[in-house]
Amino acid sequence: MFAKQTYIARRNQLRQRMPKGGIVVLIGNSEAPRNYFDNAYSFRQDSTFLYYWGIDEPWFAAVLDLDTAGECLYGNDVDIDDIIWMGPQPTVASKGAAIGCAATAPLADFQKAVTAAV
Repeated sequence: MFAKQTYIARRNQLRQRMPKGGIVVLIGNSEAPRNYFDNAYSFRQDSTFLYYWGIDEPWFAAVLDLDTAGECLYGNDVDIDDIIWMGPQPTVASKGAAIGCAATAPLADFQKAVTAAV
């Protein structure tokens, strides 16, 4: 992961190159099923998502609003069942702060945001 200024600059450059109006939707990958025993790659993040957002974890998405210059990172915090197995984990808000994105929301809100923009 690079410094947060790197990701902020990349997203700003993308905004400048896009036509005015609308949103940019960036969707990260989900976990891939393991269809054979020797598959060591159960997950590979989408390269575009990784370039602009720097998060190498499954089940994330993001929206850049070209009208307001706003942005939001969507993902789910781990629940108590996950914490039992993995221990405390960083929140989506802390991951957003690490890449210079102050606005975060649960993944369920992603579709609502895209639908509202359409």
